[in-house]
Amino acid sequence: MVGKREHETHPPQAGPAPAGKAAGEVRTLADIARLAGVSTGTVSRALAGKSLVNVETRERIRAIARQYGFRPNQMASRLRSRRTGVIGVVIPLGHEKRQHISDPFFLTLLGHLADELTESGYDLMLSRAIPDGTSDWLERITGSGMVDGVIVVGQSDQFDVIERVAASYRPMVVWGHSRPGQTHCVVGTDNEAGGRIAARHLIDTGARRLVFLGDTSGIEIAMRFRGAAEEAQAARIPLSHLSAGLAGGDMEPGIRSVLSEMDMGIDGIVAATDLIAMSALRTLHEIGRGVPDQVQIIGFDDLPLAAQTMPPLTTIRQEIAAGAKAMVERLRARIEGEGANSLVMAPQLVRRASTRT
Repeated sequence: MVGKREHETHPPQAGPAPAGKAAGEVRTLADIARLAGVSTGTVSRALAGKSLVNVETRERIRAIARQYGFRPNQMASRLRSRRTGVIGVVIPLGHEKRQHISDPFFLTLLGHLADELTESGYDLMLSRAIPDGTSDWLERITGSGMVDGVIVVGQSDQFDVIERVAASYRPMVVWGHSRPGQTHCVVGTDNEAGGRIAARHLIDTGARRLVFLGDTSGIEIAMRFRGAAEEAQAARIPLSHLSAGLAGGDMEPGIRSVLSEMDMGIDGIVAATDLIAMSALRTLHEIGRGVPDQVQIIGFDDLPLAAQTMPPLTTIRQEIAAGAKAMVERLRARIEGEGANSLVMAPQLVRRASTRT
């Protein structure tokens, strides 16, 4: 039956090689199938990481293959299937050209994606795209013949380009914001809800003059600002906006200037990312403003570094590991010609010491 997981009876865990079958003589899928007590097709699917084979059987077959040093002829298999075994992962930087792959958010998400892709039997080809006024950066990747599918990390200001390519290229999944009726498959957080939660938390803990730090040229941060602004307006709390960039230390002079010169009544900061929040924390320390007693600050992402700042950073959590897993699952389905819908994950408030209780 299509879609049914395979459950086959099998003998106990394989031990030493049977008589007449030395380790070096286990050369084919049929040899592995004989040892595992399953069909050759099940071995093929298990070694390819197919979910149709249940986890216990898949892991047992892989253990046998490792025990006998079995290496399938991947090149021949890929030629037969017209697959490359490679997934392209591209980061478009249309609105923030100075940002680097070494950005902590990218590194965190890429680490989880690499783990998921490797477990699924794929290699990863990483690319940082700076559109610079051109609109074919994504088609150059999808049409290269070098990849079986593409993961796009962030939409930047390239939403329309991604939409156009998605209309004719199905094996693609994007980390980002989901709009009603869009074509491309997205996995990401409800950014507008996250912005509302961040502003509401500051207001509930006594903040009365807010500032949002972040460049809203990209859709994800624009939606975080929109949510924060709506929440502040509903509470009749003023909210200013500083378009702080995302490019490491380049943002700090602007943050230092605005936090030094703005009315000292500013007592709550909604940062578009944890990285921006960390720069603001450092700047506030340098200019002698206490956190959270004088100024409260909340970030967005919940990167591993967020718990290590002084004070530890209150933030809005994106489920990055779960999101990476969902992206790879959806991409695999699309590669196989199956349907896969977008996933919008709920943001969560993580309370730490940079805001009051």
